Amino acid sequence: MPDAIWIDRSEQLDSLAHTLESQESIGLDTEFLRERTFFPKLCLLQLSAAGQIWCIDTLKVGSLDALMPALTAPRASKLIHAARQDLEALYLTAQRVVSPVFDTQIAAACTGMKPQVGYAELVKTLLDVAIPKGQTRTDWSKRPLTPAQLEYAADDVLYLGAVAAELRRRLTELGREHWAREDCLELQERRLYEPDLAHAWERLRGVGQLAPEPRARAKAIAVWREKAARDRDLPRAWILSDAAIFSIAHANPATPAALEAVQPLNEKFAAAVLAALADSKSDPTDLEPMQDARPTPEQKALLERLAKVVDARAAELQVSAEVLAPRGELKALAMGTLAGSLRDTRAFRGWRREEIGARLLAVIG
Repeated sequence: MPDAIWIDRSEQLDSLAHTLESQESIGLDTEFLRERTFFPKLCLLQLSAAGQIWCIDTLKVGSLDALMPALTAPRASKLIHAARQDLEALYLTAQRVVSPVFDTQIAAACTGMKPQVGYAELVKTLLDVAIPKGQTRTDWSKRPLTPAQLEYAADDVLYLGAVAAELRRRLTELGREHWAREDCLELQERRLYEPDLAHAWERLRGVGQLAPEPRARAKAIAVWREKAARDRDLPRAWILSDAAIFSIAHANPATPAALEAVQPLNEKFAAAVLAALADSKSDPTDLEPMQDARPTPEQKALLERLAKVVDARAAELQVSAEVLAPRGELKALAMGTLAGSLRDTRAFRGWRREEIGARLLAVIG
């Protein structure tokens, strides 16, 4: 393995940026922490190109602006494994979406490997190289990093070029380059990294099973919690747990004392929650009937028919059924709970429409 170049001064970034500008592909990985914060704390950025590896101490160098032209240049493919969280961490640091991306996990799934294949497993399968994974619980904010930590970080970009080359070969052989290209293109949508506060309630599992009034209250509290967590850069659960949101939504307290009896909060938070509850009463938009968590016999039968169609087609293509249409999406289709029209559903867009969407439409009728 080539010795990784350690970069911890901002003036070193200009030289690196100049080197990266001429590359056709750049391997990329990040190390970050999120256990105690709302936003990921970017601690290390690893890059590889032209047989060289750089480990950038993002806690020391400050702004990454000097690198962003190279990391967003259309001519250079950015090779990343399971890219979503890396792209988010970089976006929140630099306010730019790294692009274009070739996600090796997505590409591997398109060739028939399991959808959530890990980087080490992928390297072993494709290159017959074993990568030690002994640093998965590292606190990447501590300095100095040990030689073992640096080797681990460098390994995460060392093999990306060879892995990507083999996956591209397989995709070409299967005629599925457009599969991976379309799925990777979705990672460049800025909305993924700037979620709408108004939709923060979508993280509440089971909110659809609430009756309209407590559902509206739970949604209002979830939106407040999201803003409070962002403003303070704290995990959502440190502000208010999901269970507490549901308890308050059911109880509907109208006074500080009543709220205290359900969920003790500091004075400022209590006032904000009571205000959110009051606002929810004047919002007429959430009047849909509650969703049954279990499908009716008719819906269950439809779900099974849809699943059989997906399973059969997946077997023909030798890919995971999840790649074509996840079970949760099929359940939503069967129960009629998907928001928006069918054309907004992933199974009916892009390459999936031809491979599975038309078949599902024939079943739905």
